[in-house]
Amino acid sequence: MSEVRTVDWLVAGVLTALGALLMSLDVRDGGSVWLIPVFAAATVPVLWWRRSVLVVTGVALAAMVVHDLVFGWVTRCGAGLPLAFTLAFLGALAYERTKAWLNLALSVLLCAAVLVVDTAAGPGTLVLAVPVALIVFGVGRAARQRAALNRELRSRDEELRRLRDERAALMVADDRASLSHQLDGLLRDRLDQLTRAAESADGLDPAEARAVLESIEAGGRRTMDDMREIVGLLRGGEVDLAPTPTVAHLDALLARRRSPQSRLTVTGDPRALPATVELSVYRIVEYLVTALGGLEVTVRFEDDALEIRVNGSVNRGADIRAAVARARERARLLGGSVDVKVTRGRARVVAQLPVSG
Repeated sequence: MSEVRTVDWLVAGVLTALGALLMSLDVRDGGSVWLIPVFAAATVPVLWWRRSVLVVTGVALAAMVVHDLVFGWVTRCGAGLPLAFTLAFLGALAYERTKAWLNLALSVLLCAAVLVVDTAAGPGTLVLAVPVALIVFGVGRAARQRAALNRELRSRDEELRRLRDERAALMVADDRASLSHQLDGLLRDRLDQLTRAAESADGLDPAEARAVLESIEAGGRRTMDDMREIVGLLRGGEVDLAPTPTVAHLDALLARRRSPQSRLTVTGDPRALPATVELSVYRIVEYLVTALGGLEVTVRFEDDALEIRVNGSVNRGADIRAAVARARERARLLGGSVDVKVTRGRARVVAQLPVSG
């Protein structure tokens, strides 16, 4: 926090220009031209207040004392008091309590150095300058506390986001472990069925044996489809294997999970889709149901794609980011996409799933 910023140049420039203008009036009234550079020695160091306000205030106080001793009775208050008040504010903003109060004491001494031999105000004005310095100091302390609160809130917000991401990752990991277990059981059961079917074909006539072999082939294909589904999900999705829901189950899902006002609209040319697509449509809507209320779901059948539009209000406390992330992972398994836009507490989600054949 030691770099000189644009605002520092502005503050120091204004104070220095004000001092130069005031001192030039004293020079016009017969004072020394050195009034200006010696006074500038008190204002220019404000540029580096971020390094140490205490040092800057001490330098300003020393320069003002030299100004008093060398030039005596001249008008300083018009630029000297704004300098003292500015340093009191900056010290309150930059330091913890002890250093802040020490810097305030130096600022009050600076006010005294400005007024002690001032021809316009005089020492008596100190009874007004000190309360003003205290008020400015209080404003600086309030600004510091507010800045600290904002930093804490940002830090907590980042921590909450990290925890939400970790929670979503744990949920995915748990689902993958469950899927792995189910895959193992599925393979054992299907292989046992195929083995028994193959053994039953021994000694049958050709027609019956052919029927058994066809049933084995169909079972094998069905097993491969189920394996592809589960293995694909293990790469990044989640699923509940049984029973396998489809687009036709969406109406029941909306009625069961949300209010009767939720609405489902199906457009295009409804037709039977591959099981993976049917399941993915159901899961995408199911994920969003957990975070949204008052749902309006539209499923549009196109020639080579299926579009799902979900509009609804974001439920209080709902983790919409996690719900959309899970829906996006599900769509990604099929080479699809999910876009979301949240505005004024309402979310609009559009999912596109490719459909072959």
